[in-house]
Amino acid sequence: MFTFFQYIKHVLIANYKGHNVHSPFVFNFINNILSNDGEFYCFEEIESIRKKLLNDNRIIEIKELGAGSKVYKTNKRVISKIAKTSVISEKEAKLLFKIANYFQPKNIIELGTSLGISTLYLANVNNTSQVYTVEGDKQIYNIANSYFNLLEQNNIISYNNNFDDKLPQILEKLETVDCVYFDGNHTKDATLRYFNMVLPKVNTKTVLIFDDIYWSKDMFSAWTEIKANNKVKITIDLFCMGIVLFRTEQLKEDFKLLVC
Repeated sequence: MFTFFQYIKHVLIANYKGHNVHSPFVFNFINNILSNDGEFYCFEEIESIRKKLLNDNRIIEIKELGAGSKVYKTNKRVISKIAKTSVISEKEAKLLFKIANYFQPKNIIELGTSLGISTLYLANVNNTSQVYTVEGDKQIYNIANSYFNLLEQNNIISYNNNFDDKLPQILEKLETVDCVYFDGNHTKDATLRYFNMVLPKVNTKTVLIFDDIYWSKDMFSAWTEIKANNKVKITIDLFCMGIVLFRTEQLKEDFKLLVC
């Protein structure tokens, strides 16, 4: 009910696709991403993988490491149902691709591989970029990797580990972080903890993308604290995800847009 009422509120007060936005940077961001309905070369191939997953009726038993599921009451899951309920939607995946494509990051960190659909979208932004993705469950990790190998996606380094252990190790390898997609462990404490781990490595072109910012009161509270951070200059609330930017030349400003 929290998410539903927040969505109604968002629809009533959000700026539709950025009409009357006065920031030149955000205006260009909107025109190049949110108003761009074009299809990219990789979309069809990745969506064919989604179709395979939606028809996979194998049953697996998973180990939850995060906030748990709103849908499932047991750890036994049918892969097709995971693909239907727990994997990024086609619309949001294409939006994620366009956001990353706009910034052209050299490195991307993804917390929460799931079945690998979002990872494939991120990896296809630029084949010379490096994608580091972390998944806590071994069986889901194996399924995702089978499709990475099938598509010969060589710029993905995937880890079967928990975020708290693996994220610091990835960050230690990198001088700066260009893009991070937070899509796992939807709790306030964990979200803020991972945000603060990444913060020392951000630069003026870094983009952070937080999935499910209205998933719960806890997640919304985490999003509110992230927006208030002194290093953060621009936030863009799309409801389905929140975008954080660190452009030092920009006055601090928050935008709420209606696109998802």
